Amino acid sequence: MIEQFAKDVDIGFSAQEKTLSSKYFYNKLGDELFVKIMNMPEYYLTRAELEIFTQKTTEMIEHLELDSRRHFELIELGAGDGTKTKKLLAAMNANSVSYDYIPIDISSNALETLVANVSKDLPNISIKPRQGDYFECLHSLKNSDHPKVVLFLGSNIGNMPDDIACQFLQHLSDNLNAHDKLLLGVDLIKPAAIVLPAYNDKKGITCAFNLNLLQRMNDELEADFNIEAFEHAPEYDEVSGVAKSYIKSKCEQEVVIKAIGKTYHFSAGEKIQTEISRKYSDKIVNDIISDTEFDVVTKMTDNNNYFADYVLNKK
Repeated sequence: MIEQFAKDVDIGFSAQEKTLSSKYFYNKLGDELFVKIMNMPEYYLTRAELEIFTQKTTEMIEHLELDSRRHFELIELGAGDGTKTKKLLAAMNANSVSYDYIPIDISSNALETLVANVSKDLPNISIKPRQGDYFECLHSLKNSDHPKVVLFLGSNIGNMPDDIACQFLQHLSDNLNAHDKLLLGVDLIKPAAIVLPAYNDKKGITCAFNLNLLQRMNDELEADFNIEAFEHAPEYDEVSGVAKSYIKSKCEQEVVIKAIGKTYHFSAGEKIQTEISRKYSDKIVNDIISDTEFDVVTKMTDNNNYFADYVLNKK
């Protein structure tokens, strides 16, 4: 893991425009900070999707074709703390649906927290966590006889550029069988006045979350980042619907990363892109699934039309 981290950092910092993969947000502190982010008043995404899971679970169960006649595998990719998913699980229990809940995450800490949260509120469900790469875990499940419903919530798909999102969905489709379902949660395009505060809250939680990447490199790669010499710098373009998070250098400086054996130069104002948060429309969703075997069954939104959960069917 450390070797891959070092390799990815070197590739990102050697590019003309420096980047860091958002997957490295999630160490123990990163996990804790993201839970705080999801509870911030500015972070509308979680509340909007939770509203869908609270008010529209009956509709969701109907379109996902979850019923008591078959045993299902409910597979969640990057499940977070399970707050939204528990609404669906409780509704499935009320409808006598037989299922195994299989959360998949690269973070063992996130999985342990999730299992504890879900088991506390729903002690009798079958929960079978899998730690590791999404597709490796999915591939190991492909040959089971049970129909699958995959949850990919929280607009996590929006952390990928459109071409990568398309490839991701193609790969996901390849690891499912005909008539399996995907519940895809996406943030919808809206004004900057709503979007930007979600990535730059007043308490500075998103700032700490972003700058924790520098601390990780100091701790794990023997880097010598002066964290106070960098700042959190989010941006959002209403036309394209793309929000981006950056870490910006406040001054000209050099950083040594011993685990890589290199020194990296930063100009004053130079930015490291750490995250993309794409916002969607129906057209964009249809574009990114156009080369996959998915088609749209239905779309459910919150009352403000901030967020949508699309039910997709594998043809």
